[in-house]
Parts: sequence; C-alpha cells; structure tokens
Amino acid sequence: MINYLSLDAISKSFNDKVLFKNLTFGLNQGEKAALVGINGCGKSTILKMIVGETGIESGNISIRKGIKVGYLDQQPFLPEEFTVWQAMFETENPLLQAIREYEAAYLHADEQPERFMKATEDMDYHQAWETETKIRQILGKLDIHDTEKKVSTLSGGQRKRIALAKLLLSKPDLMILDEPTNHLDLETIEWLENLLTTDNQTLLIVTHDRYFLDKITNVIFELDNAQLYRYNGNYGYFLEKKQERMESKNAEVEKARNLMRKEYEWIKRQPKARGTKAKYRVDAFEDLKEKASQKTESSGISINVGMNRTGSKILEIKNVSKNYGDLKILYKFDYVFKRQDRIGVVGKNGIGKTTFLNMLTGKIEPDKGSLVRGDNTKIGYYTQSELRLDADKRVIDAVRDIAEYITTGTGTTISASQLLTHFEFPPSTQYNLITKLSGGEKRRLQLLQVLITNPNFLILDEPTNDLDIKTLNILEDYLLGYKGVLVLVSHDRYFMDRL
Repeated sequence: MINYLSLDAISKSFNDKVLFKNLTFGLNQGEKAALVGINGCGKSTILKMIVGETGIESGNISIRKGIKVGYLDQQPFLPEEFTVWQAMFETENPLLQAIREYEAAYLHADEQPERFMKATEDMDYHQAWETETKIRQILGKLDIHDTEKKVSTLSGGQRKRIALAKLLLSKPDLMILDEPTNHLDLETIEWLENLLTTDNQTLLIVTHDRYFLDKITNVIFELDNAQLYRYNGNYGYFLEKKQERMESKNAEVEKARNLMRKEYEWIKRQPKARGTKAKYRVDAFEDLKEKASQKTESSGISINVGMNRTGSKILEIKNVSKNYGDLKILYKFDYVFKRQDRIGVVGKNGIGKTTFLNMLTGKIEPDKGSLVRGDNTKIGYYTQSELRLDADKRVIDAVRDIAEYITTGTGTTISASQLLTHFEFPPSTQYNLITKLSGGEKRRLQLLQVLITNPNFLILDEPTNDLDIKTLNILEDYLLGYKGVLVLVSHDRYFMDRL
C-alpha cells in the first residue's frame, strides 16, 4: 500500500491544556478515514497542522512527494472583493476564461444574444465543453448559479458551498474535509455522499454526520483523552469495537480499585520503622492508584430537565401567508400545535425554514394571517446565527446567570454545575473563560442556556452543526424524554430519524 500521510509523535497544547502528546498515525492511498472525538479534543487542530495552518510543538508530519492535498475548512476564507468565479479559480487560463465568459453570457442570453454567440464560439475553440459540463454539474448540485456575485454578499453557508465546489473541481489526491455537511441540505448531502463513495478518493474527514460516516468511511481514528485509537471499518464497526474497549477498560479500572483497597489496608498496617524493606510494593501501590483513579466511561448519560406546564392553547397558525420578493414561503397556512407535537421541518437551503421559525417566535410578522400563542406557552429558541456569549465570562457563570439550580422533570433539584457536567463540561473546565472554548464547546454551552430556561415549546434550528457525536447522543436522549412541543430543523438524517 502507498502511504500518503504520516504523523509521527506530534504534540499540541493550548494554554495549560494538553490536546494530545506523541500522537502517531498514517493514511494510505484509497483509505477513507474519519477523525472522531468530543468538541475541543483537537480534531480540527490536527487537520490544520497537516495543511500547515497551525504549527506543531514536537514530532513530524510528512506527505508523500507529488501528492496534491485539498482542504475544506470549517469556516473557509474567501476574499470579499472576489466574484464567486474568482474565488473558485484564483488562477486564470484561457480555457477557464472562456468558461467564465460563457457562464456569465448564459445568464443574459436573451438580452445579449451576440455576447452569448461569441462566448459559444470561444467554447468551441478551446474545446471547453466537457470541463464546463463538469463545473456546471457541481455548481448546480451545490446550488451555485450566479458566478458573478461578489463574495461579500454571500451567507456563511453559501461560502462553504463555494469552497467545497472549489475543492471538488481541483481534483486533489488527498481530500481533507472539516464538517463538510454543515450548511448543506439533505439532497446535496446525499449527492456528496454518493460522489465520495464511488470515487476512488483518499479522504480524511471530521464530521458529526453518522449516516455520512457509516456510508463513506473504512477507517475511524478516535481521539479520546489525548490518545488515538484506530478502527479498520465504518462507523457501525467503530461503535461495536468502542463498546468492547469501554467495557474492557471499565473492568480493568474496577479491578485496580479493588486491589488498591487491599493494598491501602496493607500500607496502613506497616510500621514506619520498616523503611525500604517493602518499597517495591509501595511503588507498585502508587502505580495502582494512578490506574484506579482513571475515569470509567458509560455508554450514555441520562438527563431530564423540567419544563413549564402548557395551557389548553399552545400556538395556533391561522391563514398565514409570507413572501420575500418572488419567494413564496407560506400561503394560507393553518396549523394548531398540540401537546407533545414533534415536528421536523425540511427543505432546500434558502426555501424559508428559518423565516418560518422566526414567525413562530414572533421575530418576524406574517404578511397575512395570525399566529396566536397561549398564555402559558414559553418558547426556547436555539438559532444557527452568530454566537452571543461573553468571552470574558466563566463557563459556569454563563449558566448561573440564568439559573443557579434547576428543577428536573422528576421534581428533584440539581445545580448548574451538575447540569454542566451532564453536558460534558467537567468541574475542571467550568471555571475556564469562555474565550478558551472551541467553537463546538461554545455551541454546546449556547444549547444548554436554552434548555435550562425550562421551555415547553422548544425550537431548534440546525442544532447538530458543530456538536460532537457524544453531545448529540446526550441531546437526543434529552429530547426523547422531553414532554413539550418540539420543532426541529436539521439536515442530520440520523438525528431526524431518531426523534
């Protein structure tokens, strides 16, 4: 097998936090690998180190000579002053110039027929039709149509799709993708999935999309507690083998704890005057103590946050219509929400899903009709918009500002610290400043801030973006037990299927 990528004993820390130390792994031609682990463990950092955007503290990264690497950042940078075409093809050549002119002329063929005819002749001259067909196919699938638009006018999702188109059209030997399905609709995700499955492409992916992982990957690298584990199989195989590893580790730790209790009794009984006679046993006890102090893992965490009671009326939509220019979002729409409704909202990007949610919350008014909320209806709204967290505040204070204690669905009371621990913020990190958190950890905190307000009408707009798989499992378990109304927009097929 031909080795494309090797990471040898690499280490990385941020401030006083060690992400990983002496990490070693490699990737061979044809392998489609995913890197999984909780938010903040260093997955995106590893990708940035491979492509040279982040330095390494020690160790070595080598890429086989002659291998072309393509990288899709989670938040790709595109020059604001560029057009879409310029952003995708920063280096021009006559063939690309001919295609670009043809694309532009095609949009205005009726008003400028002579320009369109000239552009067609140039395409013939440069024999550019096959290349243009591939470009148009990829752009069409990614919902990119006007290539003369300025980058400065585009949303974050549009920029991500342009960066993905640029990557696919560059045909790299090794493709490195950081959360490629974020901001893509279901149809586009399935198209990309099929493209990457059938293509003999070497991949290294970070994604939380479990169906995507299961269908595409044949290798899983798990980053857990600063150590790396390799599984030669897809996501389903990884889950099976991880469970076996967890059970084995838990059994070892429990055995070490039982032995430590006996050794501790022996240590206490020894007269101090015996000196170094049993020093080997004391040293062994210290090693045992270190192993016994390891945290055991459970397969899932159960949380059950309470909520305000709903009244007889929750929310009624009456004859609602809403347009944005020529885009008709709703037309004479009626719906009466009932207790424990669980509603998924799907549709292509730009079709108006978020506008619909904003109408439910009252942020946007309908053109016609009315939305009538019950007196006891308390809405909790998690949005996909920019984060609004005070970077200089401590993690625990961001929760305590909303509630010091929370009443659960069973009537018991838990502290803000306990709830944070449930959501994978252990006590050791709760007094960290928010500015030290990764993007995914900030999203997790933002989600927690919504849940602890005890809403009885919960709206989640793309909650799976930037969350790790472990957090998604915790959130899914919470929502399965949630007794209020749930309205969910998500492109995550596993998440929607389960809920």
